[in-house]
Amino acid sequence: MQAKHPKESRTTLTDLVLPSETNPLNNLFGGELLARMDRAASIAARRHSRRIVVTASVNHVAFNKAIPLGSVVTVEAAVSRAFKSSMEIFIDVWVEDRESGNRSKANEAIYTFVAVDETGAPVGVPPLEPETELEKQRYDAALRRKQLSLVLAGKMKPNEATELKALFKD
Repeated sequence: MQAKHPKESRTTLTDLVLPSETNPLNNLFGGELLARMDRAASIAARRHSRRIVVTASVNHVAFNKAIPLGSVVTVEAAVSRAFKSSMEIFIDVWVEDRESGNRSKANEAIYTFVAVDETGAPVGVPPLEPETELEKQRYDAALRRKQLSLVLAGKMKPNEATELKALFKD
């Protein structure tokens, strides 16, 4: 399979925060944001693999900043690393200031998707070639996250997690 670049999977969803999507403090429900991130990540994974994709895990979510009612929210997702049949998707969430129009980062997340065939069996995905410095950083970090996940699940021995071990060497 021919390698692809993160920009080929980049997905941007922009929407308004409506009253029915807010909590008693008039901020966007966390679950609503999770659903928006899942949709954007799903599209990014599908663009990369050109296959049916399913959410395998939500590896990290940081709710760093409340998103108030009436805000314009932009969710940006792109594949940060492709493995055999799985893809890590890095998601940035931006909120636009209503008066100035300036964007600030509100949240981020990392999801994992698996490409499957019509029967639900995993299928291979193209490799990923990062281009920018940020894409390269996210690409490298994805392997460490995968190794940590495998070690914690008992599917990899700690001494086999070479990328993790490298973090602790002088």
